[in-house]
Amino acid sequence: MNRKISNIKINNLVSQNKVIFLLYGLVIILFIFGNTISKGFLNYNHVCAILRTASFLGIVSMGQTIAILTGGIDLSVGPMITMGNVFVCMFINGQNSNTLWAILFVIFLGVLFGSFSGLGVAYLKISPLVMTLAVGSLITGITLIFSKGAPKGLASPILRYIGVGSLFDLLPVIIFIWLILSVLCILLLNFSVFGRKIYYIGANEKAAFFSGIKTNFTKTMAYSFSGATAVLGGSLMAGYTQTAFLGIGDEYILWSIAAVVIGGTALTGGKGGYVGTIAGTIIFVLLESILTVMNMPEAVRKMANGAIILILISIYYNQEKAKVKIYQGEEKNV
Repeated sequence: MNRKISNIKINNLVSQNKVIFLLYGLVIILFIFGNTISKGFLNYNHVCAILRTASFLGIVSMGQTIAILTGGIDLSVGPMITMGNVFVCMFINGQNSNTLWAILFVIFLGVLFGSFSGLGVAYLKISPLVMTLAVGSLITGITLIFSKGAPKGLASPILRYIGVGSLFDLLPVIIFIWLILSVLCILLLNFSVFGRKIYYIGANEKAAFFSGIKTNFTKTMAYSFSGATAVLGGSLMAGYTQTAFLGIGDEYILWSIAAVVIGGTALTGGKGGYVGTIAGTIIFVLLESILTVMNMPEAVRKMANGAIILILISIYYNQEKAKVKIYQGEEKNV
């Protein structure tokens, strides 16, 4: 009996790893395909440019991954990004001495507004879609009031170095930062008590509650984390754009969700992780780059992205159905 139970666990682990291998295999295939239609696509500088663009989305998608793993979703990431971008430029105003405290302050704002979303979702039982959309609207209004509709200020030289500079003229700084943050996020989700609680809540919130987990507090922390990574992403984007832009985060609402979904995280929660989101982020940016190289109109690019997301969701859904049937069959034999 123990042997059969072990086989079931091994099958589940192999099934999860198959998705990860599939995703990173797809990343390699897309890079090769891009090089066939445009020589130089695999040029080191071009690959770095793609990964630099992916870095900003990847940082924002960290929080989105955690929110979705709880069975929720965060639609306030777009306004959060814009707020971080606008406020950081206003506070820094081109001065290196203002950089650190400005970034820390906007992260505090991100945690604050993220907590507000989490409190509404967890304690008031408001739908995540409604709550985060409402908080996003509130943030947009606050950003407009403080910027007066015309953001001012500039990124500091050190922030511009983070956005467009390279370490030893080899590795873009923003990619290095994304790499460090990615390792921390993966460790948080897979090797911490908080990470295990996130998965338990996403899999079965009632069971998690009755097992002694403070589900409401944990969900609030999840949205706080999402707010922090969103404003951090917006702040770092200021180094890339060098000035603030209203609405810079609008498209990141869909993009961050797409990166998480492409990465294999279930929208129902409890399954997936940031390792897959990293691949999903790179795949999404690669598709945009390839379609741009092919001179596809923006409308066609959006349609293609939507179709690919639907195809991948269908594949994951069919895999889950097959996995459940296998599990049920093996469980009967036990």
